[in-house]
Amino acid sequence: MKRKRYILFFILSLTMAGWMSAQTATKKPAIGLDRPKLVVGIIIDQMRWDYLYRYYDKYGQGGFKRLLNEGFSCENTFLNYIPSITGVGHASIFTGSVPSIHGIAGNSWIDPVTGKSVYCTDDPTVDAVGVASSPKGKMSPRNLLATTITDELRMATNFQSKVVGVSLKDRASILPAGHNPTAAFWFDEASERFITSSYYLPQLPEWVRTFNDDKPVAQLIAGGWNTLLPIAQYTESTPDDSPWEGLLAGAVKPVFPYDLKKAFALDRTSFEQTPFGNTLTLQFARAAIDGYRLGQERTTDFLTINCASTDYAAHLYGPNSIELEDIYLRLDRDLTSFFGYLDTKVGKGNYLVFLTADHAGANSEGYLAAHKMPTGLLDEGIASNLKKCVKETFGSDRLIARVNTFQVSFNNRLVDSLQIDREKLKAFVVNFLKRQQGILYAADQEKLAISSIPEPIKTMAINGYNPQRSGAVLFIPQAGWTPSFYAKGANHSLWNPYDTHIPLLFMGWKIRHGAISRRVQITDIAATVAALLHIQMPSGCIGSPVTEITDSGK
Repeated sequence: MKRKRYILFFILSLTMAGWMSAQTATKKPAIGLDRPKLVVGIIIDQMRWDYLYRYYDKYGQGGFKRLLNEGFSCENTFLNYIPSITGVGHASIFTGSVPSIHGIAGNSWIDPVTGKSVYCTDDPTVDAVGVASSPKGKMSPRNLLATTITDELRMATNFQSKVVGVSLKDRASILPAGHNPTAAFWFDEASERFITSSYYLPQLPEWVRTFNDDKPVAQLIAGGWNTLLPIAQYTESTPDDSPWEGLLAGAVKPVFPYDLKKAFALDRTSFEQTPFGNTLTLQFARAAIDGYRLGQERTTDFLTINCASTDYAAHLYGPNSIELEDIYLRLDRDLTSFFGYLDTKVGKGNYLVFLTADHAGANSEGYLAAHKMPTGLLDEGIASNLKKCVKETFGSDRLIARVNTFQVSFNNRLVDSLQIDREKLKAFVVNFLKRQQGILYAADQEKLAISSIPEPIKTMAINGYNPQRSGAVLFIPQAGWTPSFYAKGANHSLWNPYDTHIPLLFMGWKIRHGAISRRVQITDIAATVAALLHIQMPSGCIGSPVTEITDSGK
C-alpha cells in the first residue's frame, strides 16, 4: 500500500512538472521589452485616400501595393479638426491631439499681443546650421504645446532611442521629430542643401555634409522630366494641357516633357513641384539611417519622413493631372526601393512602418465646372470689401489684421485702444460673411458650441480653435468652392471628405494583414503607436488605439 502511494506521488509530480513546463513555454514576453528596432512614420503630403486605388493597377508590387497586401489599412481615416493644412496635420499625427490643445493652429497665425504674423516653427532665438545666416534656419518646435510620440519614446528609453525628422519642409521635419530629438533636417532651396538649426546641433554631421556635397539636386534634374510610362497610358487623369493646370517655371504650357534645368534656374522652388523632391527626401532618409545607425543598435529608434512634392505638385497642377499621377507612380517606385533597403539594413519584420497624410486635397475648380459638379470661386475682393465695410461702421479698416485659411483675425491692440465693442465687431463680420456668395456658414469662434453649424463640422471647428492663435471669426464655403487665387491648380484646408479623408496603413513588425472600414481619427495614430511600443501616450493625446492593430500580435 505504501509502495502504491509512492508511485502515485511520483506520477503526480511528473504531471505537475510537465504542466508547469508547458506554462513557462507559452508565457508571453514581459510587456515593454518587445519592440521593433525601428519605427518609420511616412507622411505623404496632401495624399488623398483614393490615390491608393485610383492608380492601383499601375503601381508595382513593392510600394503602395505591398502596404495594402501585407499591411493593415484603416480605410476610413479622417481629420477631426479644421483647418486641414500641413503644420496642423503633422502636429496632430504625432501628438495625437488637435490644434485647440497642441497649439499649432495653422501654418501661421496672428499673435494676439503683438499683432504680428507668427510662422508655426519660427524661433528667433536660434540660428541656421549648415548654411550662412538664413531665416530658413531660424526654426524649432517651441510653438508646439504638447509632447509627440517621438518625445515619449525618447523619455521611455531615458533618451537612448534616436529620433530623426526629415522633410523638404521645415515644419514637416520639426513638428514630427518633437521637442528633443537627435536631429531634424529640412531643405534650403537657395543653397541646395539639407540644413538644421542650432536648437538641435552646433554643426551638421559629416554624413550630411557629404550628402550635400554630392550635389544630388543637379543629378536628379539633369535628365528633365518626362512621363514614366507612355503618356497614352495615363487614363486615370485628364488630358495634358488642361486649362485648370498651373505652369512650372519656364514652361509655356503645362505639358510634358519639362526642362527642369531651365525651371530650376528661374525658380529654385520648382524642384519641389517635381517627383524628384520625393526621391531626394528618401535618399536623404537612407543616409540618415546609415549616418545614425538607426534600427541597428539596442534601443528602438524613430525616423519621421515627409514626402512633400505631392503637395507642391497638387497645388500647381491639380489632383487630376497627368503630372500628379506620374509623381505617384514614381513615388511608388521610390517606396519600393526604400522598403527593400529597410529589409536589408534593419531586417524584414524588425521595423514598423506607418504611412498616412497630413491632409488630403480638393479638385480643381475648373475640373469640377467642366464636369457639371457643384463649385465656384470665392470673390477675391471679400477681404478688401470686409475691411471697407468695417471702416465705414467702426472707423478703421486696420481693425482686420488678416483674412486667411477661412478665418478673420483682429488687430486686438487697435480694437482695445479705440474701445471698440468686440462682440459687435464680431457680429458685424459674421453677418457680412454670411451674405457673400459661396459661403455656407460663418460663426464667432468663441460661440461655436451654440452655432447653427451641424455635426461633425461643429466639433471639427471647436477642435481647431485655439483662443491664443486662431482667428476670431470662422467661415466655411460651400462644397467645391475655393479661393479665387486657386483658379489654377488646387487647394485644401476645409472639413469636406476631399480635404480630410486620408490613407492610414501599418506594415511590418507584428502587423497582421487586414483592413477595417470603421471611422478612425488622425488623432488615433499616436495612440496606436504608443500601444504597440508599450509607452505613454503624448501629453495632449485625445486619440484611442486602433485595437484591430494593437491586439493582432497578442
